[in-house]
Amino acid sequence: MGNALFVVWRESLEAFLVVGILHAWLQANGHGGRGTRALAAGVGAGIALALALGWALVAVQDELAGETLDAFQTGMLLVAAALITQMVLWMRRHGRQLRAQIHGELAAAQARAGLAGVAVVATLAVAREGAETAIFLYGFAQEGGVADLVAGAGAGFVAAAATAFATARGLRRFDSGRLLRYSSFLLLVIASALLVAGADRLIGAGWLPGLVDPLWDSALLLDDGDGAGKLFADFSGYRARPALSVVLVYAAYWSAVAVAWRRAGRD
Repeated sequence: MGNALFVVWRESLEAFLVVGILHAWLQANGHGGRGTRALAAGVGAGIALALALGWALVAVQDELAGETLDAFQTGMLLVAAALITQMVLWMRRHGRQLRAQIHGELAAAQARAGLAGVAVVATLAVAREGAETAIFLYGFAQEGGVADLVAGAGAGFVAAAATAFATARGLRRFDSGRLLRYSSFLLLVIASALLVAGADRLIGAGWLPGLVDPLWDSALLLDDGDGAGKLFADFSGYRARPALSVVLVYAAYWSAVAVAWRRAGRD
């Protein structure tokens, strides 16, 4: 539930902020009433596309069985981990220019197709965030209960709306930029946990050798089977009895992220 809450909060917050930037541009350029309606239509279309992707994922799963289903679910875990990582690194590289970039896209779209172009920009922006969220939630669903997932996603959306409202109101001492930077690290931790879960599934299916399994046993210190240990394991990818190959995957991930993070910061 906690991972779903956090990821939905972050993704929804980005969507709220983008929509806010779009609305501010429309108001500043004299496209009040009609522009707002075009923006609302674009947001609605983007949400519809994201829901369609979620439905398609479930529909595909219902048609699969056995090893094919296992491969699909494992693949979605790895895709979710890759998308979260890519999103964080993209925001680190382009976050400071996001407002100017969106304004440029809006101006170009409006010049080409009028307010319909504005609606298309809104659709694509919201659909991207929503599609990523659908894939993330599908990945989380492979590791936990659906009821907790739905509750966490709902709470994350409400929290994102509250955060966006606070940002719009300009509450004193509220630094949304710093909040997004701190949350980026937590998103990378969640991505590494999804990657570990995918590696565990690959080992269980015999598609990845464990090499040394287990490499160590720290269950006496912190058991990942229940209680606080399970919560920590679900969030961070901790394993009390990890295979060597899982440890190598985890180390390779963080090494690659460290290099990409430094490069993104220099761009």
